[in-house]
Formats: sequence, structure tokens, C-alpha cells
Amino acid sequence: MPEEICDVSGCKNPVKRSLSRKKVSEALPELKFKNESRRAHLCKEHYKEYKKKTKKERELERLGWE
Repeated sequence: MPEEICDVSGCKNPVKRSLSRKKVSEALPELKFKNESRRAHLCKEHYKEYKKKTKKERELERLGWE
């Protein structure tokens, strides 16, 4: 089975995580994707970027503040 690659246009790194495309697009609107599926398959570098952008939001969710 071939290894999946990151869905971000121009990226050829292997996939680390699969997330909701809607959430990724809200956090990182500058990213362009290769296809239009519901899930965004992100490599380690793009996943790290997503985590940095959503850190405050995720922290508030854990505390129950939404």
C-alpha cells in the first residue's frame, strides 16, 4: 500500500494526522488543498502549524469556556 502524502498543495511529506477540513481551513485559511474531501490529511509540519494556531482555542475548550 503506498504511503499517503499531505493534502496541502506543493507538500510531498507523509501524513501524520487526519483532521476536519473545515477546522483546518478556519485556522489556516492560507493553505490550499489538492482535493475537496471532508478530511484534511496533514504532514508533521502542517499539523504543528495547525496546533500552534489553535492552541488558545483548544485550551479554552479543555477548561469548558467554549
